[in-house]
Amino acid sequence: MNIRLFLYGLAIWVVATIALRMEGQHMLKPGRLAGTLILFAICFPAVAWLTRRLCRSFHLPREEWPAAAVSLLIPTLLLDPFSSAFFPVVFPNMPKEVAGIFGGLMLWCCAGALTGVTIRFRKSA
Repeated sequence: MNIRLFLYGLAIWVVATIALRMEGQHMLKPGRLAGTLILFAICFPAVAWLTRRLCRSFHLPREEWPAAAVSLLIPTLLLDPFSSAFFPVVFPNMPKEVAGIFGGLMLWCCAGALTGVTIRFRKSA
């Protein structure tokens, strides 16, 4: 495990959780299909880009990127199941109906991170 990336992941998780606790009611709204799809469409490439950027900034060899992404994602994967299970307590500002959207968004972000480090772009000749 890459401890530095784990700590970055933990910091990102703390900041994102605080942000959602303070302003999440403006991002996740029940019955807002278009808004949810837009949020998902923004988050996937943003997290993919961020994960690639962190791997590059740590000068990691390309073959270590998937393991590095897992290190970055461990806080989300370990802590957000509890955020989902106790959603009304963790996020009292949001309606409980959006707990599923929240859980899906966390999975979607993790998929974005893993896709970002595994996809290879060909350089044009």
